[in-house]
Amino acid sequence: MSSDVPNNFEDRLQQRASTTRNTNTLETIPVNHQPHENIPNTPLAASTISFVLGCIFSLGLALFLTGGISDHWWATYQLGFFLAAWSGFHWGEFAVTAGWNRDKCSVDSFLLDNGAMYHVANGTALVEYLITLYFKPSLKAYHYISTIADESSLGVIMAVIGQTLRASAMIQASTNFSHIVALRKLPSHRLVTDGVYSAFRHPSYAGFFYWALGTQLVLQNPISSIGFVLVLWRFFSRRIKVEEKALVNFFGEEYDNYRRRVNTNIPFIR
Repeated sequence: MSSDVPNNFEDRLQQRASTTRNTNTLETIPVNHQPHENIPNTPLAASTISFVLGCIFSLGLALFLTGGISDHWWATYQLGFFLAAWSGFHWGEFAVTAGWNRDKCSVDSFLLDNGAMYHVANGTALVEYLITLYFKPSLKAYHYISTIADESSLGVIMAVIGQTLRASAMIQASTNFSHIVALRKLPSHRLVTDGVYSAFRHPSYAGFFYWALGTQLVLQNPISSIGFVLVLWRFFSRRIKVEEKALVNFFGEEYDNYRRRVNTNIPFIR
């Protein structure tokens, strides 16, 4: 018998791991940072999360397109759109990272381990929607196809444009994009100023800002809409200051000129 044949189960696993690394098959091991590991960073976890998000997206989209289920007061087209938008966003973050930024791809790329406050905010939005819908359904009665000025129509458009803008920014920046602010310049880093970056200085941030606000307009949540705007504005205002300090260090006058030329297009963040 050949000595290359493994003798036990552990040896077989090690040989399989070595083989998969050499053939460049599916991995979720980022190159320059360590995943949080609150969620197992494995292909099995990534595929399971993708399946669950896909199920939520499909159910939500079906609710939205069919106008809801009249026999169940809570099963509305608005809730369907929110579920589809939420699950689509998180799946899209991983998919775009896996497709265009493989070295940074891990289970964290789903952004599900995005801090407790993120989930509290979305949970609060759902609670506000359902409580208002149950006790005062007339406050949620604006139909998304009535007029273009209808609140929900505006919300759908805003969320779709925001999602498209963020995904486009991540694809165009490719390996220059990171979910974590880079404080050290790598040899591969270059300043991207064309495409969506010629109109938005931070298109991924602007995209998320308008996507999140759009989901709340669809739900017609006045309290959560105001809360999302204030919290996101504060978060991005601070993050942009930190990131742009690093970018000035990376690119110097080139970035200063770009910053003067292109706005963020997030309200009150120049």
